[in-house]
Amino acid sequence: MSSVNFMDKLMDGREFQWKALGNVGVFVRGSGIQKSDFTESGVGCIHYGQIHTHYGTWATETKSFINRDFAARLRKAHAGDLVIATTSEDDDAVAKAVAWLGNEEVAVSTDAYIYRHTINPKYMSYFFQTELFQSQKKPHITGTKVRRISGDSLAKILIPIPCPENPKRSLEIQAEIVRILDTFTELTAELTAELTAELTARKKQYNYYRDQLLSFEEGEVKWKTLGEITIKTYSGGTPTAGNSEYYDGGTIPWLRTQEVKFSDIEKTEVKITPSALENSAAKWIPENCVIVAISGATAGRSAINKIPLTTNQHCCCLEVDPEKALYRYVFHWVSFNYENLKALGQGARGDLNSGIIKGFNIPIPHADKPEKSLAEQDNIVAILDKFDALTNSISEGLPREIELRQKQYEYYRDLLLSFPKPEEVAA
Repeated sequence: MSSVNFMDKLMDGREFQWKALGNVGVFVRGSGIQKSDFTESGVGCIHYGQIHTHYGTWATETKSFINRDFAARLRKAHAGDLVIATTSEDDDAVAKAVAWLGNEEVAVSTDAYIYRHTINPKYMSYFFQTELFQSQKKPHITGTKVRRISGDSLAKILIPIPCPENPKRSLEIQAEIVRILDTFTELTAELTAELTAELTARKKQYNYYRDQLLSFEEGEVKWKTLGEITIKTYSGGTPTAGNSEYYDGGTIPWLRTQEVKFSDIEKTEVKITPSALENSAAKWIPENCVIVAISGATAGRSAINKIPLTTNQHCCCLEVDPEKALYRYVFHWVSFNYENLKALGQGARGDLNSGIIKGFNIPIPHADKPEKSLAEQDNIVAILDKFDALTNSISEGLPREIELRQKQYEYYRDLLLSFPKPEEVAA
C-alpha cells in the first residue's frame, strides 16, 4: 500500500496543517535536581539522562525519586505531557522525548522541558523520532562537547496536525496512527524476547553437551600439553602505527586480539603492506591454527584462522600436529577452559605467554592408537560444531532480525506520518 493511498483513506478527504510546536503547546523548563536529592522512594522524577537510556516513546513509571517536601517546590509533568531532553553529548539524543502516561505527577530536571499540548501524546513522541523532526532540530543544536537545544528553538519546529478544524476527528486519526505503530513496536519486542529466549536455551544445551563430551573418566585419556601436540607456535608484531607505508593499500590480513572471539576468522579489520611485514615482527601464519589471545582483557579467548594471516604480538598461534590431534578439537577444549586458562594470567593485567599456553594440559582419547584417537576427536568435534553452529546462527541472526524489524517499523512510522512537507522543511 502506498503512503498516498493509505493517508488519503485515513484522512477521508479532510485537510491537515503543519503547525509550529509553540502554537499548539507550551514549553516549561524543568527544575534543578541534583544526584544528592535522590531518595529510595517518594515522588517520581525524570532527568535527561534517563530519557536517553531508560525510556522509549512513553513511560508510566520513573527510575528515580525525591522526597515529597522537595518535590512540592518543583515543576512537574502531568499525564499526557511530553518530557524532552535538551542536553546530550550526542546530537541524536538531543530532543529525545518521552510521553509521560503515568497517573501521578513527576518532577522534571532542569535539563529537560515539559511540553503541554492538546495532541495525542504518543503521536507526538512518535513524530519526535522521525527523520523529518531530526532534520528540523539539527540547525538549532548548539554547543561543542555538550550539545543543547532551547525551548525557543523547539517551539519553531513544525508538526503535521490532521483535521485541525475538527479536534475530535484529529485525535481519532492520531490514535489510529499510534495504534498501528504500537502494534509494530510490540511485535518487535515480542520477537526480540522470543529470539533471546531461544538463544539462551541453545547456549544451555550447547554447554551441557560440551561439558559431557569434554569430561573424561580416569584412564580414558592421556593428558598431554598443548606444546606436545603442536608442530610450531607463532607470535606476531605490530608495524609502526601511523606509518602510511605500512597500512595504506595493504592486502595482508593482520589480526588484533579484539577480533579473537571464540569463532572462525575469515577476514581481519586491518590489513598491512608487504613493507610492514618486512619491517616488523609480524609474520605469516598458516590457516587452521588455534589462536589464543594473551593480553589483558582478551587473555584466554580463542579462535581459528580460516585464512593465512598475520597477527600482533598479543596472539599465540598453535599449529596443531594433525597426526596427534584435530585443530578443532583443540579449539573446543581451549574455549571450554577459557576461565581456567585466564586464571593463569600474570602481572597487573593478567597477561598470558606462549610458555603458559604450551604448558596447558589437554586430554587425548586413545592416545596410543592415533587412528582411533582422531576418530573419537572427530566425533566430539562434529557434535560440538553442530551445536555451535545452531547457537551462532541465532546469535548472528538476532541483531540482523532486530535491525530488519526496526527498519520495517521506521518505514511504517514514516509512512503514517508522511504528510506533504511544508516549504520551510522541504529542503
